[in-house]
Amino acid sequence: MGRQHSKSGRMSGFTLLELMFALGIMVLLVAIAVPGYRAIKTRIDNSNAIADLNTLSLSLKRWELNRGRLPDTLAEAGLDGLVDPWGRPYEYLNLAGANPGQMRKDKNLVPINTDFDLYSMGKDGLSRPPLTAKASQDDIVRANDGGYVGLAAGY
Repeated sequence: MGRQHSKSGRMSGFTLLELMFALGIMVLLVAIAVPGYRAIKTRIDNSNAIADLNTLSLSLKRWELNRGRLPDTLAEAGLDGLVDPWGRPYEYLNLAGANPGQMRKDKNLVPINTDFDLYSMGKDGLSRPPLTAKASQDDIVRANDGGYVGLAAGY
């Protein structure tokens, strides 16, 4: 095919400069769109984890009402099949008789729940008991015995 001659005798088509300019605009648009997409994806994943924790929390409370105690594990309650948006199982700890070192804690190192801890380790898959630890900042946690469910960084 190649270039075509126009009526004026000049060659028609794109110059290298025009192609570079178009490519530069496309790169700029992608550079703007990708971080926006990632932020939206993170918000959606966090919202899904919050919804899952609320559902699990209600199921555990219902289990407790029916049996007079909380289960020792999610598997005992038949709730172990659910994974967080990042593909990892939700973490659960029945606080009755639990080691205080395992309990999730606020900035004053006070346990955030009195019944059970339930959380997702978040996008990075890392977590530490104090919510102020860098590894715990992206965790989705249940705190105040279910009064708060959200990002550990927001608690």
